[in-house]
Amino acid sequence: MKFSDLNLNTVLLNALNDLSYEEATPIQEQAFPVIMSGRDVVGIAQTGTGKTFAYILPLLRQLKFSQQRHPRILVLVPTRELVQQVVGEFKKLTEYMNVRIGGVYGGTNINTQKELVYDGLDVLVATPGRLIDLTLTGVLRLKTIQKLVIDEVDEMLNLGFRSQLEQIQELLPDRRQNLMFSATVTPDVETLIDQWFYNPERVEVAPTGTPLEKIFQSGYLVPNFYTKRNFLVHMLNADESMDKVLVFVQNKSRADLLFEELNKEFPDMVGAIHSNKSQNFRFRMVDEFLQGQKRILIATDLIARGMDIQNVSHVINFEMPENAESYIHRIGRTGRADAEGLAIAFVGEGDEEIWSSIQKLMKKDVALDPMPEDVKVSEKLLETEKEILPGLALNKAPKAVAKTGAAFHEKKDKNKKINQGGSYRRKLAAKYKKPKTRGQKRK
Repeated sequence: MKFSDLNLNTVLLNALNDLSYEEATPIQEQAFPVIMSGRDVVGIAQTGTGKTFAYILPLLRQLKFSQQRHPRILVLVPTRELVQQVVGEFKKLTEYMNVRIGGVYGGTNINTQKELVYDGLDVLVATPGRLIDLTLTGVLRLKTIQKLVIDEVDEMLNLGFRSQLEQIQELLPDRRQNLMFSATVTPDVETLIDQWFYNPERVEVAPTGTPLEKIFQSGYLVPNFYTKRNFLVHMLNADESMDKVLVFVQNKSRADLLFEELNKEFPDMVGAIHSNKSQNFRFRMVDEFLQGQKRILIATDLIARGMDIQNVSHVINFEMPENAESYIHRIGRTGRADAEGLAIAFVGEGDEEIWSSIQKLMKKDVALDPMPEDVKVSEKLLETEKEILPGLALNKAPKAVAKTGAAFHEKKDKNKKINQGGSYRRKLAAKYKKPKTRGQKRK
């Protein structure tokens, strides 16, 4: 279906035309009339199929001009990067509309954001923590919210935002429209839907956890971190088509370590992004990767959700994620907007269980191949990879047992102290003929 076939007004159609968007994706086509009806909606579609526009278009279609100061549309997202991206998508579609849009997130000056909110907004995109901070200052009130969108709610729950979400629910008006969009819906998300949503309509373009068919997946058995490093360097040297490679690792320390290793082989072509990096640094790394200044971007799951990075040639799961849903979101960074993509998994020792869970969620088998013979298997291990030998704890030297018995010794003269009790005070009184304390009187 073309966008012109939807019930869109001229200003939105003009903005879409400027962006060269003509045809709606299945999730956009199916979600539009349901959202326009005012019902609560849970949208499920694969990553990279245009879920953000699926809720922005009907929300803007219904939004009328107003000069009220407090926002009417609230979009909750888990990360700062997503705030910036969603704000950008709103601004693209409001080129010919008079709509006030703002984004707020932690890690930056709250006073600047207070001024932004105080000046008046129609649409507010926020991370949960900073949203609560602004409501506590009194500058932001949420009782005017008419439409609530929760984007990537499962990641919010993974990041520990459950208590903040419960606080936000108390601040919102009871009468509102609730929208949620994601590629996966976990049991925790189902619980939240039961608590927040009223008889929601499910718009399910693909079953939860279904990856895009245009993403070709492969996997290799690779035993340890430094062997994975050798294999990745081998692949990057052998394949020139790997020109925009997104590499996922488990945590911040691994991201920094892998950056140091790859930067030796590919100077000034590697970037790393995780939550310990400053906000400006993170935005700059993503921007340089988008523009092709960096060939390789190493990341934690910080940018596995929602970030629209175009033309990613390969996604490398250098280390497996903690849950199967994160794998779906990771590989969804490639193969976006009808482009083909490649996802490669390095499955190490101890990853058998999570790899089995991933295939079960996808309802798809991905064969694991051995590494090429010319890749060197490293004997160097990280501390976490070293095997604890059986009985190692028993080989420690036994603790010395203290001998019991008499421990008397003669005190030195300087340590021999006289008990200066009541008799001592009486001696002073007899000598000086006056009371020692104010409370003592002579007869």
